Amino acid sequence: MSAAFDSWQAFFAMGGYAFYVWLAVAATLLSLLGLFIHTLWQRKQLLAEVSRQASRERRIRQSKQKSATPQSANPREKSL
Repeated sequence: MSAAFDSWQAFFAMGGYAFYVWLAVAATLLSLLGLFIHTLWQRKQLLAEVSRQASRERRIRQSKQKSATPQSANPREKSL
Protein backbone atom coordinates (compact mmCIF):
# COMPACT_ATOMS: atom_id res chain seq x y z
CA MET A 1 0.00 0.00 0.00
CA SER A 2 1.38 3.39 -0.93
CA ALA A 3 0.87 6.72 0.79
CA ALA A 4 -1.55 9.16 -0.83
CA PHE A 5 0.91 12.05 -0.51
CA ASP A 6 4.67 12.04 -1.03
CA SER A 7 5.43 14.84 1.45
CA TRP A 8 3.84 17.07 4.05
CA GLN A 9 3.83 19.89 1.52
CA ALA A 10 1.80 17.73 -0.88
CA PHE A 11 -0.54 16.83 1.97
CA PHE A 12 -1.19 20.46 2.84
CA ALA A 13 -1.58 21.38 -0.86
CA MET A 14 -4.21 18.63 -1.27
CA GLY A 15 -3.54 18.28 -4.97
CA GLY A 16 -4.44 21.88 -5.73
CA TYR A 17 -7.68 21.85 -3.73
CA ALA A 18 -6.17 22.99 -0.42
CA PHE A 19 -8.31 26.13 -0.10
CA TYR A 20 -11.58 24.19 -0.38
CA VAL A 21 -10.45 21.22 1.70
CA TRP A 22 -9.01 23.26 4.57
CA LEU A 23 -11.94 25.68 4.47
CA ALA A 24 -14.29 22.70 4.88
CA VAL A 25 -12.15 21.32 7.71
CA ALA A 26 -12.13 24.72 9.46
CA ALA A 27 -15.91 25.14 9.04
CA THR A 28 -16.50 21.66 10.46
CA LEU A 29 -14.21 22.18 13.45
CA LEU A 30 -15.70 25.62 14.20
CA SER A 31 -19.20 24.16 14.02
CA LEU A 32 -18.29 21.33 16.38
CA LEU A 33 -16.58 23.75 18.77
CA GLY A 34 -19.64 26.02 18.71
CA LEU A 35 -21.91 23.05 19.40
CA PHE A 36 -19.70 21.94 22.29
CA ILE A 37 -19.64 25.42 23.86
CA HIS A 38 -23.39 25.85 23.40
CA THR A 39 -24.01 22.47 25.04
CA LEU A 40 -21.89 23.41 28.06
CA TRP A 41 -23.67 26.78 28.37
CA GLN A 42 -27.10 25.17 28.03
CA ARG A 43 -26.24 22.54 30.66
CA LYS A 44 -25.13 25.27 33.07
CA GLN A 45 -28.37 27.19 32.46
CA LEU A 46 -30.48 24.06 32.96
CA LEU A 47 -28.78 23.17 36.24
CA ALA A 48 -29.21 26.74 37.49
CA GLU A 49 -32.91 26.65 36.56
CA VAL A 50 -33.40 23.33 38.36
CA SER A 51 -31.67 24.77 41.42
CA ARG A 52 -33.88 27.89 41.33
CA GLN A 53 -37.01 25.77 40.99
CA ALA A 54 -35.99 23.53 43.90
CA SER A 55 -35.28 26.58 46.08
CA ARG A 56 -38.65 28.08 45.17
CA GLU A 57 -40.48 24.85 46.00
CA ARG A 58 -38.61 24.61 49.32
CA ARG A 59 -39.58 28.20 50.22
CA ILE A 60 -43.23 27.55 49.31
CA ARG A 61 -43.26 24.36 51.40
CA GLN A 62 -41.73 26.19 54.39
CA SER A 63 -44.24 29.01 54.03
CA LYS A 64 -47.15 26.56 54.01
CA GLN A 65 -45.79 24.82 57.11
CA LYS A 66 -45.48 28.15 58.93
CA SER A 67 -49.02 29.17 58.00
CA ALA A 68 -50.39 25.79 59.16
CA THR A 69 -49.01 26.28 62.68
CA PRO A 70 -50.75 28.79 65.00
CA GLN A 71 -49.11 32.22 65.00
CA SER A 72 -49.88 33.16 68.60
CA ALA A 73 -49.38 31.13 71.76
CA ASN A 74 -51.80 33.32 73.75
CA PRO A 75 -54.73 31.10 74.96
CA ARG A 76 -57.20 34.04 75.00
CA GLU A 77 -56.74 34.65 71.28
CA LYS A 78 -57.46 30.99 70.52
CA SER A 79 -60.82 31.09 72.30
CA LEU A 80 -62.02 34.14 70.35
